[in-house]
Amino acid sequence: MLQTEFEFTLPKGYLDADGNLHRKGVMRLSRAMDEIIPLRDPRVKSNPAYATVIILSRVITKLGALEEVTPAVVEDFFACDLSYLQNFYRQINELEEMGSGE
Repeated sequence: MLQTEFEFTLPKGYLDADGNLHRKGVMRLSRAMDEIIPLRDPRVKSNPAYATVIILSRVITKLGALEEVTPAVVEDFFACDLSYLQNFYRQINELEEMGSGE
């Protein structure tokens, strides 16, 4: 059976407005629309790097006790957590070698 969801733990964690730290989450495999829809967003048209923020907000299905992960949440990630998630996204979507050989 194909695994479509993957658990992760952020190196630092997302600190919400109430001071709660959220580190454990779940990311699902990306679909074509997850990469197409952000291209229509005016924020991406003015800054192509913003596509990463929107894509991650679409594929992260759980992060700690948060009800949803929005682009605003992703914008507030620490740089090391954003980098970690970008690498994790590439790994689970087989855009780079995972080294498992399966």
